[in-house]
Amino acid sequence: MTTYILQTIAFQLVFLILYEVLLKKETFFQWNRVYLLGTPIIALLLPFIKIEALQTAVPQNLIVSLPEITIGTAINAIHNNPLVTSAAPSTIEIILLTGIVISTLLFVWKLFKIRQLKRKGKQETLENTTIVHVPNSTDAFSFAGTIFLGESLNQKNKKYILAHERVHVKQKHYVDLLYFELLRIVFWFNPLVYLYQKRIATVHEYIADAEVLSQTEKTSYYQNLLSEVFQTHTVSFINTFFNPSLIKKRIVMLHKTKSRKIQLFKFALLLPLLTLFVAISSCEQSQTDNSQNDGLQTIVEIEQVEDGKDYPLDVPFAIIDQAPIYPGCENLSTNEELKECFSDKITKLISENFDTSVAKDSGLNGKQRISVQFTINQEGELSNVVARAPYEPFVQEAIRVMNLIPLLTPGKHEDKSVSVLYSVPIIFEIPK
Repeated sequence: MTTYILQTIAFQLVFLILYEVLLKKETFFQWNRVYLLGTPIIALLLPFIKIEALQTAVPQNLIVSLPEITIGTAINAIHNNPLVTSAAPSTIEIILLTGIVISTLLFVWKLFKIRQLKRKGKQETLENTTIVHVPNSTDAFSFAGTIFLGESLNQKNKKYILAHERVHVKQKHYVDLLYFELLRIVFWFNPLVYLYQKRIATVHEYIADAEVLSQTEKTSYYQNLLSEVFQTHTVSFINTFFNPSLIKKRIVMLHKTKSRKIQLFKFALLLPLLTLFVAISSCEQSQTDNSQNDGLQTIVEIEQVEDGKDYPLDVPFAIIDQAPIYPGCENLSTNEELKECFSDKITKLISENFDTSVAKDSGLNGKQRISVQFTINQEGELSNVVARAPYEPFVQEAIRVMNLIPLLTPGKHEDKSVSVLYSVPIIFEIPK
């Protein structure tokens, strides 16, 4: 999860830098709108796009851990239900969930504020658009097909404001802002989502200004933007006409000469950038994902014979065609089922055969970790069993138990038998 989040933030950062450096000052407002809407979701999807050729070409040693096998005081529970594991939510998961809940409540509160304004105001319909006249206010904004106009607004300027807000309604700019609002709820911790939302709101104003300016006189429109000191609502998913921080930018953009079409080539830079990101995503070691799906730490070695010599090649366990098959798992069809069955069999073997009396003279108590590695070779035989523990008899006992693993059907990749290296963590609970 952490790797995925960091990846998406990194991709979004590069997309935003490209926008700030090359695209922001161009007058291709609709193209910029599409770019700002598309790149955040592309960044979320890129980590899932894998090119198999790139994956298999890059040697990887996966570090994936089997859910801890507990022996000692908890052994009876394991015997009774070896397949049931319970895990409390991690601190990070609790923080993420709390943030989502708070963000959702804030979103609901903003909707409630808008609903209150709508109830307080006088409503009228003009050319299929609902207009709410808000008493004692100089607000001017639109949301979800409704335009809110403060009754205290200068009557002379209202026609410009109304024309501007109708562009927002017609082009459904509120949908863009709600889209980013949902991203803010789920990815509340990502500051780039907030920047994206600000950039899209600015583009919305440029689009509306350009549309109105094509139908009215430029000088009058400038005067309208600068004529009053306005109050604005700080709701992130409404299109507000008078945003003081945007007024200067809008006037500068209104003065700007229309960009030449040749400048559209800048958007083509997105293609090599996407190719690079896909290559990075494909080549990287997806340790987190494999830890959830595979359980065991695994390294696969394919022996390639060239010039009469053997050369070991590490290949990710996730991509081998067939995992080693433990006796009793032969009737399973998919690779994932075989891996899960293998994990279950190893858990049962250890929990049923580990002699806990070896802790009698150890002088240790509490949880003690035993790390075990072993290989299922190309003949399906157990080999290279090694263990590490704080007490030597634990090491010897762990090795003895692992040597009880029967002959397996070896793993296969591209119709060749492969050697698979596993790592199993054992937690030995010793009563005090």
